[in-house]
Amino acid sequence: MTAQTQDNDDAMQQAIRLVLALLPQEQQATPKDITDSVDAIWMMQQVRGQLLDRDLLLKEVESRVSVWQDDSVGLQDDRDHIEWLPEAQLERDWDLWDRYRRYLEDVRLMPPRVVRRLDQSTDRILRQLEDPRRQGPWRRTGLVVGQVQSGKTGNYIGLACKAADAGYKLIIILAGIHNSLRSQTQLRVDEGLLGFDTQYQQRYDETTKTARIGVGVMPGVKRLKIASLTNSAEKGDFRQQFARNLNLPIGDYPVVLVIKKHKSILDNVRKWIVEVEGELAADGKTKIVRGPSLLVIDDEADHASVDTTKDDDTDPSTINRSIRHLLNSFDKAAYVGYTATPFANIYIKPKADHDTFGLDLFPESFIESLPAPSNYLGPERVFGLAASDPDDEGVKALPIFRPVRDHATWMPPRHKKEWLPPEELPSSLSEAIDAFILTCAARRVRGQGRQHNSMLIHVTRFVSVQNRIRDQIEEYVDLMRDRLRDSMGEAAAEVLTQLQELWDRDFRSTSAAFPPEEAPPVTWTEVEKELRPALLKIDVRAINGTSRDALEYYEHRKTGLSVIAVGADKLSRGLTLEGLSVSYYLRASTMYDTLLQMGRWFGYRPGYEDLCRLYTTPDLFTAYGEITAADNELRRDFEEMARLGQTPESFGLRVRASPAGLTVTAANKMRRGVKVRLSYSGELPETTVFSLRLEDVQRNFDNLDRFVTALGEPSSPKPDGTSLVWKNVSPEDIVEGFLDGYISDRGSYRVRPTLIAQYIRQCAGLGELSRWTVRLVGTPTGREFKIGGHELRLVTRQRPDGSDGESDRYTIKRVLSPVDESRDLPDELRERARQATSEARRLEAERRGRKFIEPTIPTGQPLRRFRPVQEPLLLIYPIEHPEAGQGPSLPLVGFAISFPFSEHPTETEYVVNDIWRQLEIDYFDDGDLDE
Repeated sequence: MTAQTQDNDDAMQQAIRLVLALLPQEQQATPKDITDSVDAIWMMQQVRGQLLDRDLLLKEVESRVSVWQDDSVGLQDDRDHIEWLPEAQLERDWDLWDRYRRYLEDVRLMPPRVVRRLDQSTDRILRQLEDPRRQGPWRRTGLVVGQVQSGKTGNYIGLACKAADAGYKLIIILAGIHNSLRSQTQLRVDEGLLGFDTQYQQRYDETTKTARIGVGVMPGVKRLKIASLTNSAEKGDFRQQFARNLNLPIGDYPVVLVIKKHKSILDNVRKWIVEVEGELAADGKTKIVRGPSLLVIDDEADHASVDTTKDDDTDPSTINRSIRHLLNSFDKAAYVGYTATPFANIYIKPKADHDTFGLDLFPESFIESLPAPSNYLGPERVFGLAASDPDDEGVKALPIFRPVRDHATWMPPRHKKEWLPPEELPSSLSEAIDAFILTCAARRVRGQGRQHNSMLIHVTRFVSVQNRIRDQIEEYVDLMRDRLRDSMGEAAAEVLTQLQELWDRDFRSTSAAFPPEEAPPVTWTEVEKELRPALLKIDVRAINGTSRDALEYYEHRKTGLSVIAVGADKLSRGLTLEGLSVSYYLRASTMYDTLLQMGRWFGYRPGYEDLCRLYTTPDLFTAYGEITAADNELRRDFEEMARLGQTPESFGLRVRASPAGLTVTAANKMRRGVKVRLSYSGELPETTVFSLRLEDVQRNFDNLDRFVTALGEPSSPKPDGTSLVWKNVSPEDIVEGFLDGYISDRGSYRVRPTLIAQYIRQCAGLGELSRWTVRLVGTPTGREFKIGGHELRLVTRQRPDGSDGESDRYTIKRVLSPVDESRDLPDELRERARQATSEARRLEAERRGRKFIEPTIPTGQPLRRFRPVQEPLLLIYPIEHPEAGQGPSLPLVGFAISFPFSEHPTETEYVVNDIWRQLEIDYFDDGDLDE
């Protein structure tokens, strides 16, 4: 990149800052506000001789101003809590927060509405902590739930700023279990909270000018009293002797520590502070810190922090014990966990206490849910999300998934750490690397040459195998460089043809599917000119969890780093890959918190979403789609509970009652083998994944044929001209005649007939679910087929847009036609349910600032609240086989059950270790992890 290009880029960034500063701050800027401000700054820059592209400036400003973010929602328990923040906001100085806010707006150019939401959400969290000036003893424990890679670090740095301003004197940030994440977090804290590089400076009043970074180098900022006892170097974690030598005045001003979740480090921190500030407790033996108030911020709070012991008679597990002991050593302590996958934290046993280590880390005070900004590339946009509302189109998956089917001989699912991958890379991986090269070149064309570019390769958990893969990929990239070096040679022509074919076949059509303002057009001629410099910049490395991995991005922040990162668990719970565009991912797990955390491809991709690619197996793509639906359902459930004023403890019970069949977290995090309770009260389980194995299709059809035959003549033969209906069917006939014989696909995590049958039996024993309606759904236009002696026409269901067909599995958006769910209700009930649906949608539209559409039919939980408790509905859909055009074939059998809300706590109980383990599909044997 030339000096002139860099100057133009700097001038554009300055112009964007000036325009954003001119816009209204207390209300949403109008298009006229934006245009007027852009014109004013553009003309001013013209006078100064800085020739800027006015349209580009306008587009850059609009992209930031148009970003919106919903307000956070939460559950709270105010027992023993005293409201304090409104008064404190008037009386105390908030200098650290004001400095951080300016940094986000003026330096990081964060969208103004997102900064305002950050201000509001951190206020909500801080308000639910205790006033650090309040006399002890007191303790508050909470949990903040965000999305993977959505900005949780920025939120807890904002919280730390406000907590320090409010009077918390010791702030300890627990940053994962690897050096890479600890170093990366320390760098973010240095930039946003401290204002100096902790490798060269430890406290605010040291005079090392070159150490000032981030908030510390903004114009007009003053030095604020704050210090750190850790730094971002490889060995920068806490050391007792260093802390003693530095001899900071604890209690005079805030002291910050960023430490790993490591037993000896946690214990050393506790011993040091108790030694310096502790006073004898009432027992005359132990010491407790009564002066400074403590705030512990636990990043990735579901990882390592949760007690995994089996019973209450043993001491808690190591890290959990050390965190609890630290909190228990303070008279005034607050704990806030941050995570994108909160399930292990919710399963913590409330009120679990220990004589020495104190209360467990259940978030009894509050749980706050942080919605992601509108420009976040999250699971819904990557994998799609079917709408439960018939007036909503749902979320269409971006066209960035590329199926991987040729990896088995190169990287078998059950390989060992001694595995030697064949020398030849699978063609899917070669293509993924080529896609990354093209992406780097295209981003250079779009003026993003100084930004980071990363590719993730996550195919094995063994370090030794990762290193062999790194060598293979490095050899492939070196060969590409060598062949392109002679621009006129035959080898170069072959490489260029190979890359151009991929560009024409994939990138041109994919980018064309995006709006031009999000994906500025790029031609092959432009890309070709940037291929060689893009290739020269690419570095291949195995991520081993050292601080160097984090520092590389920071050290190259002005020129941009291009890296192909080969890694595994240290990436899934550690280093953020800046500018990640291409992912090649083969690792499987049955636990959806693990899968979500491994999804490093989530985040923010401004100006290059269309260039991103996810290469993975169809099975994993399907699993992620299931997880996305389950996670979205849980977040909606949380929002409803927040509106009803529920507490964190009630949410813990609600999660246990989730109908999702996929393991939400590891069994040993389920709090000592507690029995997990599943309830289908008010739910609508429906099949969306079907096995295409001949024996499974035959078995399910035979099961349906026998069931329909046994039902006899319909109560209402084809009342709507297409379907067959039976009334007053017994629960025994439903369970024994249909569910017990139905085979669900192993990829159908959320519909388990065995568990549904178990729930029905329990409800029937309480006098509920006694009179079933069964509707065998047909269509006026489908292929005619005989089922149980009755003729009807098969329904059709399509794969989600952009999904790739699988040879042994068929995945659809939804099996339910929403209008079918209310056909059996009397007109009066149906209308009341429609009105309830209307009110629920209106409130949701108001909350999200969206247009309200009056529903024509009742749907969702508002409908099921009006369903009589004795009268569930079983909808059966015989679906045209996707290969029906290739010859005679049996239909697939799908179903949905509309369950009324139960009047009794009829939850089905089962032990995680027994049943969930039977459902596991983990591809990997036990063995050494890459720790």
